[in-house]
Amino acid sequence: MTSNSTPPGLARFNALEEHAAHAALHEACASTAWVRRLLVGRPYATIDTLFTASDAATAELTAEDLAEAMAGHPPIGRPKPGDPTSAREQRGMAGASEELKAEMLELNLAYQDRFGHVFLICATGRTGEQMRDAVKERIGNSPEQEREIVRTELGRINRIRLARIVEEEA
Repeated sequence: MTSNSTPPGLARFNALEEHAAHAALHEACASTAWVRRLLVGRPYATIDTLFTASDAATAELTAEDLAEAMAGHPPIGRPKPGDPTSAREQRGMAGASEELKAEMLELNLAYQDRFGHVFLICATGRTGEQMRDAVKERIGNSPEQEREIVRTELGRINRIRLARIVEEEA
């Protein structure tokens, strides 16, 4: 394989020392199991192989691993202060009315009471209203249904975050 066949950002990621790669991956997903699985797979030949590894690792997360991953996500409408990633991903709530923000807070709390974890949705590109409608729709799910939806949403978020890691300029 020549250096020209691996995109520069992916080549940089592949070349990171283990602790730096661990930190970058943990920033993308707080699940230790997911991070370990992706570290073991390095080097990745293509971004698609990295995404495939991420999808497989996400699919194999236990309930405890999912809980660990979700603990790294702030509630919708309340991005972590000083965290550009959660602020960027939740941009759809940034311009929301105070009424919508208050409604999301109530819905987040009701969802958390019902399921024991934050409402997780791939917020990138969604409006505040779309996120509100999603939590209203999903709060009626069974815990089993919701766990699989959360897994799917986490997979989408992980792909977006991995793309940023391997596409960033040096």
